[in-house]
Amino acid sequence: MSDTNTAQSLADLKDVVDGTAGAGVDAVAVDPATLPEPKIDQLGRSYATGKRKNSIARVWIKPGNGKIVVNGRDQEVYFARPVLRLIIAQAFQVADRVDSYDVMATVKGGGLSGQAGAVRHGITKALTYYEPALRAPLKAAGFITRDSRVVERKKYGRAKARKSFQFSKR
Repeated sequence: MSDTNTAQSLADLKDVVDGTAGAGVDAVAVDPATLPEPKIDQLGRSYATGKRKNSIARVWIKPGNGKIVVNGRDQEVYFARPVLRLIIAQAFQVADRVDSYDVMATVKGGGLSGQAGAVRHGITKALTYYEPALRAPLKAAGFITRDSRVVERKKYGRAKARKSFQFSKR
């Protein structure tokens, strides 16, 4: 009895791994009925807040041609380093929506690296609000989760957070 059940379940497992199980059901595609409603305001935009280190970004996205404005300045002016602009564009590349949305962001606090991460986090969340079907690829890329790493505080009796003062034997 167990041999036939095991063989049957192993065959079923092989079908699942091959992707042939449930030929009528598409396991990869998400059922549109189970997706939440898009959150779009009267102006056709989606809003989200992104955070990274000590930076907070308020991000609005709307359909457009890929223009990104941060604090009233173009992204090439605000984020002069190409690495920071690449960080911002990652969400659109993973979602396969390059040059299809305009972004308007205001960002406060922290340095440029943290601000770029905050804008990316905000863009990711706004994309999931505008198109809920994009949540799966963005979550798989790890962009939805807020990066909670922050600078460790300096401790009493130490030079920095973990560094001690120079030891003197005499």
